[in-house]
Amino acid sequence: MSQPHPARSSSGPPWRIVWALSVTQIVSWGSLFYAFSVLLAPIERDTGWGRDTIVGAFSLSLLVAGLGALPVGMLVDRFGGRRIMSLGSVLAGTLLLLLARTESVFVFYAAWTGLGVAMALLLYEPAFAVIYASFGADARKGITALTLTAGFASTVFWPLSQWLVHAAGWRDAVGILGLANLLVCAPLHLLMLPSATGPATHASRLSPMHSGVVRRLMRSRAFWLLAFSFTANMLAFSALSVHLIPLLQERGLSAADAVLLAVVIGPMQVLGRVLEVTVGARFRAAHVGLLALALLPVALIALAEAGSGWTLLIAFAALYGASNGVMTIVRAVMPAELFGRESYGAINGALSAPVILSRAVAPIAASVLWSASGNYGAVVWVLVGLSLVAVAGFVLATRR
Repeated sequence: MSQPHPARSSSGPPWRIVWALSVTQIVSWGSLFYAFSVLLAPIERDTGWGRDTIVGAFSLSLLVAGLGALPVGMLVDRFGGRRIMSLGSVLAGTLLLLLARTESVFVFYAAWTGLGVAMALLLYEPAFAVIYASFGADARKGITALTLTAGFASTVFWPLSQWLVHAAGWRDAVGILGLANLLVCAPLHLLMLPSATGPATHASRLSPMHSGVVRRLMRSRAFWLLAFSFTANMLAFSALSVHLIPLLQERGLSAADAVLLAVVIGPMQVLGRVLEVTVGARFRAAHVGLLALALLPVALIALAEAGSGWTLLIAFAALYGASNGVMTIVRAVMPAELFGRESYGAINGALSAPVILSRAVAPIAASVLWSASGNYGAVVWVLVGLSLVAVAGFVLATRR
């Protein structure tokens, strides 16, 4: 006998879940991921630590988040999103408050390690699992709606973080970001998310690995090619997200102009998702994904050739934002389209693990390459190559 749908019964209409997650994803992504690019230079100036040291702590947090993707996905399958994501918000807020007062490299690294756990508990992957459990076959609509609004995280938090740093210094800015997680995200997760995860049986939620689904995927050529493609794409995106503001300043833009250009990316992410839900809804996710992946190398080539010229820089920001905006949806729906919705949290966690790990590797690798070459030119061309590899891997994964 099928189980009652928790989101449609005792926990309220599914769209309430989406709107609550939209707010919390903006705050979580903005405070845990996007703000770092703005904080990097102020932390460097204040502490005297090297850029590689600072970026290394952030990369460690992303590494921890990647390692946590599969177990967190299994926990969401078992316990639902309410407890998991509420815990993540409390952890994120507490550790950001600690980070704001640290004077020690050791404590700095320890705080970011814990923030990596918080990222695994909070960012898109567990949110998508909650939506899949709540919406079932209509999950693509819910995911698109979530990413439409959450796409403004960079638009909101890059200038907000810049203003907070300018007004109060980086330490108080980080403290305020911590309070946002405690006072905004934690209550919304606790009050608005369902306590259980959908129509799967209790036994299957307890042990999604026991069904053999994930083990079968590990032997699938399509699974590994898709993971390879998404990982290469994320390497390029993550490296540039962390280093974009310093890169633009190296090109001669002021800090304010660099942030202004970066702000264009958020609305273009949203525009890309609007096009996905309108025009793209007529096509399979595989076709939409191929187009989105192909936009990234074009955007990066525009950045490589732009210098400080605004025309190509705006073209880069528009294409880069649109590509990433659509890819967020594609990464969420492709596991179900190719492999089915059974144990979605565990499957998506397994597929997302190397992708999230690449977020950890990319910033520090780009920092090392920047240090070795003396500028960001070589970094950008390496990212062009990675983005082309991602296109090739995706074609091979989905051609059948």
